Order: sequence, then structure tokens, then C-alpha cells
Amino acid sequence: MSNKPDSSEISPDKAMEDLGEFNDNGHYNLRLYVAGQTPKSLAAIANLKHICEKYLAGRYTIDVIDLLVTPTLAAGDQIVALPTLVRRLPPPLKRVIGNLADTERLLVGLDIRPKDFQSP
Repeated sequence: MSNKPDSSEISPDKAMEDLGEFNDNGHYNLRLYVAGQTPKSLAAIANLKHICEKYLAGRYTIDVIDLLVTPTLAAGDQIVALPTLVRRLPPPLKRVIGNLADTERLLVGLDIRPKDFQSP
């Protein structure tokens, strides 16, 4: 998890800046939308942290957006259900809905490959 400030400080301009600075260095920018401290939200946060540390150690940032605090941030990523994980980088944008308990589904859904992955 990044040490970024509260999600209320993330602006759409900052998000576009992030996309504009993309280079293929294998870094993942993930944004997790939740609604407060519900069991599903807490499970999604814990599952995402675990998966990122296991498969993307040192190559990711996670922004947790609590839509009870900043509901306007949902519009930019077209959020219709919670929790929703959005992979903003690398492109293309991808979304996974749910508590992220199914590791294989998450890895496939976000096209996450381990750092030492080599295609056949």
C-alpha cells in the first residue's frame, strides 16, 4: 500500500498525469473503490495487499478510495458496484468487482504476471 495521502486529495488531473507518465517498467497503479469499513471492503483491502505483495512486490501502488467520503471520484472510473478494483496502469484500464478472494481470477482479470514471468 502506498503512503499516499487520503483519497480525498486525489484529483482527476492527478490521475491523468499518472496515465501520461506511463512507461512500460512493469509498475501497476491500482485503485480500489470501497464503501466505508464493511466486511467486504476490509476483505478486499486485505486480499489486494496480500496478492500485491506476493506477485507484484515493489512494483505497485494502491489507492483506496472510500466513496462514502469522496463519492465524486466514482464517476471517473465508472464505478457501478463495490468493492471494485481498477487497474489504471499499465493500460488498458481493467476492472474486477468483488472482495478479491479468488486470487487466480484476480491475476487473470488484471493480467498480472509475476516479475520473472516469461511468455512461451
